[in-house]
Amino acid sequence: MFEQFFNILYDHKNLKRKSNFQAPPLKKIRINNIKINNNNININNKEKSYSQKTLNANFNQNNNSSNKNKLIQKVKNIMQLNDTELNSLSYQEALKLDNRSYCQYYLSILRTKHIFFFSFYLKNDYNSRAIKIFLFLFHFIIYYFVNALFFIDETMHKIYEDGGSFNFIYQLPQILYSSLISGVINSLIRILAISENRIIEFKKIRTTRDLEKKRADMERCLYYKYIFYFIISFISNLFFWYYLACFCAIYQDTQIHLIKDTVISYGFSLLYPFGLYLIPGFFRIPSLSSRNKDYLYKLSRFIEIIL
Repeated sequence: MFEQFFNILYDHKNLKRKSNFQAPPLKKIRINNIKINNNNININNKEKSYSQKTLNANFNQNNNSSNKNKLIQKVKNIMQLNDTELNSLSYQEALKLDNRSYCQYYLSILRTKHIFFFSFYLKNDYNSRAIKIFLFLFHFIIYYFVNALFFIDETMHKIYEDGGSFNFIYQLPQILYSSLISGVINSLIRILAISENRIIEFKKIRTTRDLEKKRADMERCLYYKYIFYFIISFISNLFFWYYLACFCAIYQDTQIHLIKDTVISYGFSLLYPFGLYLIPGFFRIPSLSSRNKDYLYKLSRFIEIIL
């Protein structure tokens, strides 16, 4: 009898540790035909009730079931493919999983490629939002700095000949060159800032073997990657702002021209992707509408990567 009682008390404590349920004090429990009240033990053959253990076990079972369902739902949400994963599928996988229309595919490229939508609109990716916003600001600084580099003696002389007026035709090649150079620099910096590719690789693991080791390797890689990114960004920003401060202090009359060039080239960099991102869909959607057109799919992937 006492052994049964202590077994129930032990199970009760175990159940209490396993759930957040705060059970009432174990003062009065009826177990089969045994009545326990404080230190007195009486036997009542007619009185039977559920033990505290049974009540706790039922609650714990329901609680575990609820937590399990929530965990399953979280796993399902995590394992859903985002825009980047859908766009990077192999041809055979895309035939099975990618049912998007041309417009949906076009919008997905805008969200993942366009610097504005990527920084402020995209929410289901695996990149730090703070780093994306910082990357957007750094994007503008690059354009400001590169445009200042094109203000050489010949440009200053032309501004003097034009009486200080802004000559758009003369400045147009400079704007295009600065946009191209700034775009290349920003693409290289973006490689350091993006963590999504590493996480997607980790997400594709289907076996538990060496899972902890691979997770540790991924975290260590991202850690050093972010450190390197912030060091490069910090040093670059110091140099850029120092150069721009000196330039604007010496050539005060050219500040308006520099700002106009920067705004035009930066605005151009935000507008031309809307046209360029239309191209990959012309090849991807027809390739998925019927089989044996993997060459079109590969072409669309190549265009998407270089944009």
